[in-house]
Amino acid sequence: MLNVDKTLPKDPDELRQFTALLLAEVRSQAVLIEKLRHQLAGQRHHRFGSSSESIEQLQLALETSEIAVAKMTAKLRLPDEEPKNKPKRRPIPDHIPRMEVELTTGDDDCAQCGGGLRRLGEDVTEELEYVPGRFIVNRIVRPRFACSGCEAFTQAALPSRPIERGRPGPGLLAHVLVNKYADHLPLYRQSGIFERDGIDIDRSTLADWVGKSTALLEPLADAIGRHVLAGQAIFADDTPVKMLAPGTGKTATARLWAYGRDERPWGSAAPPASWYQFSPDRKGQHPKDHLARYQGWMHADGYAGFEDLYRSGDIREVACMAHVRRKFVDIHRAQGSAIADEAIARIAQLYAIEKEARGSSPDQRVEIRQAKAKQIFNDLEVWLHAQLPSISGKSPLAGAIRYALTRMARLRPYLDHGILELDNNTAERAMRSVAIGRKNYLFVGSQTGGKAAAIAYTLIETAKLNGIDPQAWLADILARIPDYKINRVDDLLPWKTAP
Repeated sequence: MLNVDKTLPKDPDELRQFTALLLAEVRSQAVLIEKLRHQLAGQRHHRFGSSSESIEQLQLALETSEIAVAKMTAKLRLPDEEPKNKPKRRPIPDHIPRMEVELTTGDDDCAQCGGGLRRLGEDVTEELEYVPGRFIVNRIVRPRFACSGCEAFTQAALPSRPIERGRPGPGLLAHVLVNKYADHLPLYRQSGIFERDGIDIDRSTLADWVGKSTALLEPLADAIGRHVLAGQAIFADDTPVKMLAPGTGKTATARLWAYGRDERPWGSAAPPASWYQFSPDRKGQHPKDHLARYQGWMHADGYAGFEDLYRSGDIREVACMAHVRRKFVDIHRAQGSAIADEAIARIAQLYAIEKEARGSSPDQRVEIRQAKAKQIFNDLEVWLHAQLPSISGKSPLAGAIRYALTRMARLRPYLDHGILELDNNTAERAMRSVAIGRKNYLFVGSQTGGKAAAIAYTLIETAKLNGIDPQAWLADILARIPDYKINRVDDLLPWKTAP
């Protein structure tokens, strides 16, 4: 730092040295001020909500852990164990309307001897169902018949249910899943809502339902993953989620990965889909495992863990202009930089051309880009190079320009391939639901709980992409999948079974 008490030197050479030192100090302070303004603008932009009550954090921790246990129990086909402190099952209140379904074998005569059947009594099984806006109870009545000639006994079989020995119908299970993963409503809040309707369903019971439902639906989520990886070009992104670290009482940072396929911008009839995967950390091995069977283009940000995928040659990178633009937008908001403003305006020209090309065939999109976008793209690159010498190399603006130049070199393939996009917004949109949801559930209880969330997000977000009500579709699937052949699970995909 300069000594403010020091008097100006009289000697011209010393004065020049002093002036150079002063100019260096001014530049240093200007860079520091610019960085601080940029950081302050970022802090203002990202606002943090008030912290949750400690009891809510405990409820959420229990909920995610219990989902993980239920999913693992169903996956390993372990017998259900009733913990000593598990809430007692109470009768379904009488005020809930009943819809009675009587199941008979359809036979009037005994299959053993041909004698006439007489009714002895019946078995009644009640399951709690949910119709949007109200609860109903399905009364499944199965009369028991005995032959009048030989006393042989006959009765219709109880149909398979999503959760054996459980009371929830498929519509209620779908409602709970969509509330949690699409509408971001934690299970303890859902339990409170049900209580207002006079239905006592403990949060731990709801967690058990979610875990077992996602285990049942996992083959369908895997089928969506195969559909995504069958695309010529996919979109990839990841986001952090907190995971409870066993035995520590603390949380670690895990990741949810999203891989998307959306070919609608170039007129393809292939249905759009989002496939989610969970990992306990952000090591590059995880996307490598997820994409082991994939060959084609991948839109992504500059995550270093993807580099091994690109080096193999099976996956070719396409960078994201939205990430480039975002850095200039942040700087312009913080500093009002004219250079950042000009960069934003030039990038906007590229997006205007993309809007014109949307919906055209791949060949037509290439023609439009070559005729209109290529020169703008090249000029932007040249212009960015020209700005660097005129600004401090340590400033946020210089960092944004260097980032842009690095990413633009990897974005250039979009000009020559009509199946590629200018940005990775498809994957970023897939992460919005996760970003909103994690503010409510705070963290996942374990890796199994994280995988259950990935399955639910895969199903719900893919249904939404195809314009299908996820609750209606999941209710239909949960009613059918217990007896469905695993080799025909593709027939249950949302674009094939829209109710």
